[in-house]
Amino acid sequence: MSRYSNPHTGHRQRMRDRFVREGMESFEDHQVLEMILFYAIPRGDTNEIGHRLIKRFGRLSAVFDARISDLKQVPGVGEQAAVLIHTLPALMRRYHSDRIVRDAPILNSAKMVSRYLKPLMAGRSREVFFVLCLDSRLRVKFPAQIAQGTVKDAYVHPRVVVEAALAHHSSAVVLAHNHPSGHLSPSRADHNLTRQLVNALGILDINVLDHVIIADDKSYSFAEMGVLPKPEH
Repeated sequence: MSRYSNPHTGHRQRMRDRFVREGMESFEDHQVLEMILFYAIPRGDTNEIGHRLIKRFGRLSAVFDARISDLKQVPGVGEQAAVLIHTLPALMRRYHSDRIVRDAPILNSAKMVSRYLKPLMAGRSREVFFVLCLDSRLRVKFPAQIAQGTVKDAYVHPRVVVEAALAHHSSAVVLAHNHPSGHLSPSRADHNLTRQLVNALGILDINVLDHVIIADDKSYSFAEMGVLPKPEH
């Protein structure tokens, strides 16, 4: 064997062949990471690194949700590997969001809104605020991300929301944000912000259909709970 050859090449090809034949359902968590890391670590035993990641973070989803700085603390995980792992949840959110928009869903119920939002919010460790811009048939034209952080810290300004709604020629909008803590109930800040946005958009005859909060796999609908305010003018 040449001293320049990679002793893991045959194993890596067998892993790829197995994925093509069987998909990823039969892979153990550390094997999923092992295969992903092929593309960031061209030489070396990524199987062992996969084991270390699972041992450090506990489960596969926790590895994907980990910060780049924490991933790099695991022996064998450098900058390139950490960035690749950290990119995957954002990539999947982008995929699911684009797929749903491509299918032009009609958001005419809280159930449909929740179904649309959950993939968009999945795996986020920080709070994000979206305005779903809808046409006259309540089809999604564009999911506009307005802020990231907490509602208090990011400060969702009504002007920015109005600009997004107008830019996408919205007939109606749905407001949405997530609670990474898992606590579903809206805060006083959530209620106050909703009232401000309903009034700001109402001046332009843009109807706010709902404000939906996503926490893990649960959702809270202001409209369903009867707490969505009406415009004051």
